Amino acid sequence: MLRHLTIRDFVIVDRLELEFLAGFGALTGETGAGKSILIDALALTLGERADAGVVRSGCDKAEVAATFEVTGLPEVKAWLSANDIDADDELLLRRVVDAGGRSRAYINGSPATVQQLREVGEWLVDIHGQHAHQSLLRADAQRTLLDAHAGLAGQARDVGVAFRAWRDAEQLLRAASEGADALLREREQLEWQVRELDSLAFSSDEWAGLELEHRRLGHAASLIDGAQFALAVLADNEAACERQIDSVASRLASLAEYDPALQEVAGLVQSVQAELSEAVSTLRRYADRADLDPSRLLEIERRIEAVLGAARKFRVQPEALPGLLESWQQRLAALDASTDLAVLELRVGAAHDDFLAKAAVLSAGRRQSAEAMGAAVSAVMHQLALSAGRFEVALVPVDNGAVYGMEQVEFRIGGLAGNEAKPLAKVASGGELSRISLAIQVLTSRSASVPTLIFDEVDVGIGGGVAEIVGRLLNELGGERQVLCVTHLPQVAAQADWQWQVSKATRDGVTLSAIQPLDDDGRVQEIARMLGGVDITEITLQHASELLRSKHASVDGTAPGKKGKKPALQAR
Repeated sequence: MLRHLTIRDFVIVDRLELEFLAGFGALTGETGAGKSILIDALALTLGERADAGVVRSGCDKAEVAATFEVTGLPEVKAWLSANDIDADDELLLRRVVDAGGRSRAYINGSPATVQQLREVGEWLVDIHGQHAHQSLLRADAQRTLLDAHAGLAGQARDVGVAFRAWRDAEQLLRAASEGADALLREREQLEWQVRELDSLAFSSDEWAGLELEHRRLGHAASLIDGAQFALAVLADNEAACERQIDSVASRLASLAEYDPALQEVAGLVQSVQAELSEAVSTLRRYADRADLDPSRLLEIERRIEAVLGAARKFRVQPEALPGLLESWQQRLAALDASTDLAVLELRVGAAHDDFLAKAAVLSAGRRQSAEAMGAAVSAVMHQLALSAGRFEVALVPVDNGAVYGMEQVEFRIGGLAGNEAKPLAKVASGGELSRISLAIQVLTSRSASVPTLIFDEVDVGIGGGVAEIVGRLLNELGGERQVLCVTHLPQVAAQADWQWQVSKATRDGVTLSAIQPLDDDGRVQEIARMLGGVDITEITLQHASELLRSKHASVDGTAPGKKGKKPALQAR
């Protein structure tokens, strides 16, 4: 669950340090005070896109850090271990965005990618946005919701991969059938190119050896002269260094018998004498081997010219010729396979069968889950004053299948405008759509495994008694996991275990957002504001107190330790 959130210089927040508790928490305040900024900041640590607009005006960078308790999440620890990131009972996600829009990400202090933030974030937080009821009308969103609720997302991805493999095989067969002449010409050209480079028998390692040997043979005379000159100076001349040093060594050795102070110098000279002798021996062996070999030099030059000629012909560097040959051989093998129409037809059939088999398994899972999901959403709808409504998940067959399977998913509603179930977009009004969307989100949240759920104004379009029921549903969810809800409805806020108030003020000409934890009296005042607006009367305060008292009476089995707790908060 989410334990701590630090926000610095983010939009209109200068600095906030928030400590979270379990249960259901409500975030309230005036419109435009910055309630959703908290959600946006958290989303940034979970891998959402970042731009320079999130950096507070006049600041160099924005920074957000979120700490999660992952004691009961073995899949998170396994993911961290697989990605070579230190794993502990706490997980720190951090994101920094500079004024130029560039961002850096960190996981437990180690540099990470935004994709890694997204991957680990899927196990930590599920955010339900305020426009979820609008996306609910899209066919792809409906299909995704059903698959996610049924645990079929992985199977759906496999079906998509199989479908694309089938289509790719069909495309290859069509190309082979329609472009046989062009493929034949390409094949013939590749064959002679491969033969030419094959006959060259050139490797990238050989090129370095050729260049080295060419340099040596091309300067053979200079090398021989240089070796002979060195031998003359060091050993062969009458005044050679070796003879002079031998004489010095012998003289110092004799003198050292009279004065031990010369023993060290004598030893050093003897070392020089030994090393010089070794150098002379090595030089003699080199001089004995070195010779002029014009025929070998000519052979090397011809080989180099052949390699350079091939490189010029195919417009690459000599070192790239072996790689070019390998790529041509691979392309030739692919052409050999693609021109065999019988083999291609077999591949198309096998890919189609694989798609159908995977799609059949997915369809069976969808059929099983569709009925159960329809009944479960209908039950929540009845709680939300849609007792006449009936939610159905229809599976509409798709001829020949599609990337998402053999059927399209369509959410339908019956009983609201006639008994016949019709597509959601054609039946539900705006308020009904909001409640249906909330029912689906509550249901999918119950089946999800993430420990933290965030609802960002998902109660838009409802009010009155329905709003109180929504609050109760969220409170029930809070008994199972951590729930945070941004809301404008006093009935929802009154059902929360703890409440924060977001406000906006101007300081030194700069508009800043702040968050204040509310005690019992503060909650009465805030809920009264939400009920009555600017002028708060005694009757409004009584109504707010009654709403808060009704929360404890209406929530069945308040979890021990939840009632009366307030989250710690530091804000600057």
